[in-house]
Amino acid sequence: MALIKSISGIRGTIGGKVGDGLSPLDVVKFSAAYGTWVLRRNNGQKVKVVVGRDARISGEMVDMLVVGTLLGLGIDVVEIGLATTPTTEIAVAEEKAQGGIILTASHNPKQWNALKLLDEKGEFLNDIDGKIVLSIADNEDFLFADVDDLGQLSHVDNYTQKHIDHVLALKLVDADAIKKANFTVAVDAVNSVGGIVIPQLLKALGVENIVELYCEPNGQFPHNPEPLPEHLTEIASVMKEGKADLGFVVDPDVDRLAIVNEDGSMFGEEYTLVACADYVLANTPGNTVSNLSSTRALRDVTEKHGGRYEASAVGEVNVVAKMKANNAVIGGEGNGGIIYPESHYGRDALVGVALILTHMAKTKKKVSELRAGYPNYFISKNKIQLTPEIDVDAVLVAMKEKYRNEKVNDIDGVKIDFASEWVHLRKSNTEPIIRIYSESENEDTANQLAEKIISEIKEIIK
Repeated sequence: MALIKSISGIRGTIGGKVGDGLSPLDVVKFSAAYGTWVLRRNNGQKVKVVVGRDARISGEMVDMLVVGTLLGLGIDVVEIGLATTPTTEIAVAEEKAQGGIILTASHNPKQWNALKLLDEKGEFLNDIDGKIVLSIADNEDFLFADVDDLGQLSHVDNYTQKHIDHVLALKLVDADAIKKANFTVAVDAVNSVGGIVIPQLLKALGVENIVELYCEPNGQFPHNPEPLPEHLTEIASVMKEGKADLGFVVDPDVDRLAIVNEDGSMFGEEYTLVACADYVLANTPGNTVSNLSSTRALRDVTEKHGGRYEASAVGEVNVVAKMKANNAVIGGEGNGGIIYPESHYGRDALVGVALILTHMAKTKKKVSELRAGYPNYFISKNKIQLTPEIDVDAVLVAMKEKYRNEKVNDIDGVKIDFASEWVHLRKSNTEPIIRIYSESENEDTANQLAEKIISEIKEIIK
């Protein structure tokens, strides 16, 4: 598997030849490129970078390579150990660091790992800066420090608690109301860092009854770690047995949050953001943003509260940029990613857990009743595996031309808006695939639209 280099970071599979995956030499090269970018951005002055990682098996090995490389460049490193992606983002700001690296391949299976790169605000690099890092790596344009100027390493192990305290301090989080509601909550943390932080957060919020599934952070993912319905059969069974009021599922780095209803049905990861936005907008009127591949339900809920909805290109950095431009009070992505500026500009499942539980406690509704109150759309998420000979850009141009009489948005791939449904085609930032997302008023029509588009793409590829 080739390395994937994008605004989402550098990721690949562990093992194999250099350049065929994320080998130790690749880790060193891209760490050196990022460190060089940080140094140049700060005119060669002494800088500090925070490093955190999820619990995947290769994490410790990759961590040693990254930290050693940064020290070799003369960069001080704050090592925070096992930590969620949002925890590391918060740590960058708290430490007044000049950057951060999160070692996680997010929802990818256990053979994958990645370097997610942060700026001094604890936010992902934009496209321009990302391309500079890639250029430095391609040219191997590094200058390592003399022995007397090597970086210093420090370890800080309390950032999980700091993150939890940060969430508890948010004005719209009401731990007293949650405690009085006496929820029983099931958690599937896919044996990564969510197994550390989510139960701790729930206890801090006053949840005494927690059913833990796969909360040992050993990196042995018991199922595909992407929190999609087909991967969540075990927690669904727990819910069907009446053992909990709701279930929370997080991905390995805890920036995505999926919810399971009390009857074992899926709340729908698209609706995590919708529900959080409904609660936030009811208390803080304003605007919202999500990406082009996210449900129309957020637009509907936003307009119901008198706000304005805007869509961005896919990618957290693009959502954040659009949120800042539109003064959005909440935003995110339809994959269960909540971005709440009152906390910080990063997807954060901890914030999502706290807002959802507060929302339920105050409305006194079951989680399924909460979901039933939102516009009901269905998104069919499909993909076509790419091979080297497929010209994705040519495919997208052909599809845009085919549907030129419809409302077409091409800021990120091609999105075709029909009267009562839409389809979005784009090359993934994280996998060698074309993603095909289609939304309609029910599952059958969404799937039919997807099948139609997939068939047309395959004809073009021929």
